[in-house]
Amino acid sequence: MSDYFIYYTESNIVCIIIFSIMLLHNLFSVDRQEKQIKYDYALVAFMLYFLTDAIWASVLAGVLPKNRFTVVATNFANYLLMAAITYCWLEYVMAVEQQPHRNRAINKFAVLFPFLVSTAALIVTWFVSPGTLLNDALELQPAYHLFLIGVPIINIVAVLFFTVRKALKEENPIERRRHLYIGFFPLMVILGGLAQILFLPSTPIFCFCCTILMLIFFVRSMDIQISLDPLTGLNNRGQLIRYVSQKGNLYVDGSLTYVIMLDVNDFKKINDSFGHAEGDRALVILADSLKTVVRNRNTPTFLGRFGGDEFIIIAHLKNEDALKELIREIREEIAAQCRAAGTPYQISTGIGYSELRQEQDSFQMCMQRADQNLYLDKERCKRSNQGSVCVV
Repeated sequence: MSDYFIYYTESNIVCIIIFSIMLLHNLFSVDRQEKQIKYDYALVAFMLYFLTDAIWASVLAGVLPKNRFTVVATNFANYLLMAAITYCWLEYVMAVEQQPHRNRAINKFAVLFPFLVSTAALIVTWFVSPGTLLNDALELQPAYHLFLIGVPIINIVAVLFFTVRKALKEENPIERRRHLYIGFFPLMVILGGLAQILFLPSTPIFCFCCTILMLIFFVRSMDIQISLDPLTGLNNRGQLIRYVSQKGNLYVDGSLTYVIMLDVNDFKKINDSFGHAEGDRALVILADSLKTVVRNRNTPTFLGRFGGDEFIIIAHLKNEDALKELIREIREEIAAQCRAAGTPYQISTGIGYSELRQEQDSFQMCMQRADQNLYLDKERCKRSNQGSVCVV
């Protein structure tokens, strides 16, 4: 039993250390978004559960005395922390999925209500009929396990509801898989716990499973921070450099490659007239418009935010007519999204493009030509009085 205790405790300590590294990285991050804070809460809940699980292993191994106090204290702590893990994950999912009104007091109480009812019932059961939960031999009874999994199951069902509903509405297959992965994460954790209970009770499979899955989420979030612009969700300039450094990305057989540069006409007027928050919203509207147009086309395309209000597109199209059609769709979609959002202005964009020729050309030269054409288009917009700030 001492070997079992040492192995089990060491495994939990290693997992706690790994989670601590992730937590410290997030705490010192300059970008503390709501979803990251909720993720950190889940990390803390997992760490505390691993700690109490190690204490419970020490009770089973005889390192700590097995009496009514140690058995009740450790298992009640496990009950609380298992509920906390799934509650924190539910909060994280609602933040990721941008569930409206999630931070209202009434909604937070509704999420906590099953836990409050279950905890009250558990305490009443213990005082009225303790044998229902723990027999005279200090063995846990089935009623305790029902309490242990009751609230987590409710939270898991809620997580699946939010994510599956979002996935069903999502047309992009990559985004659809992301929603489902977040939603099915608790089920994968539960499967790890069941595997430990049914097949290898002396092996901390649950601890390993949780750590591996949380590491996957952590690495994915790091990848997003490295490659994506946090405001618009488009590729950032670093990702653009990585993309164009691989020649295979720039040329597609049977298609022409166009580099398109675009920005918002008179963007400063939006900031000056309506505030910087509204300027950010304009950039998000433009980015969402680009995503929508590209998503509806079955052609390889790179989208990126080059900097400020300037965006870049690398499109592989059959001919220049297809390119002009793409530009027309972009402008129409921007206008449609402005109407839908009820913005007090109409976003007007300057757009310039150039074809990337394979032999005597380079991406840098092509981008410079597209940028020059962008400013020619902006001058044309100004001459035709197509400014960006048109109060409606």
